[in-house]
Amino acid sequence: MLALDKTNFNAEVLEGNGWVVVDFWSPKCEPCKELKPHVEKLGEKYGDQMKFCGLDITKARRVAIGQKVMGLPVVAFYLNGEKKAELTGGITPEQVEAKINELLG
Repeated sequence: MLALDKTNFNAEVLEGNGWVVVDFWSPKCEPCKELKPHVEKLGEKYGDQMKFCGLDITKARRVAIGQKVMGLPVVAFYLNGEKKAELTGGITPEQVEAKINELLG
């Protein structure tokens, strides 16, 4: 899973081609830390169809605000730089995988 920050977010996500999954998280967010290994596993499973990235919002607050991330956790799905879907709040690994399958249709 690619680590994002304020220096590479635009290039990797907003200027990227194809599907990009961004896991917005914080080291102080317990639900984020529980979800993170599951998202990484999904990245291994679907990595040939989508690029999986993680953004620690404590290191890129302005990026998170610019993407309208106001609470955590958030898993956002971008296609060719445009946010197409996002999951927020009490996210389960099953919800993330279901959304991936729906978007890849």
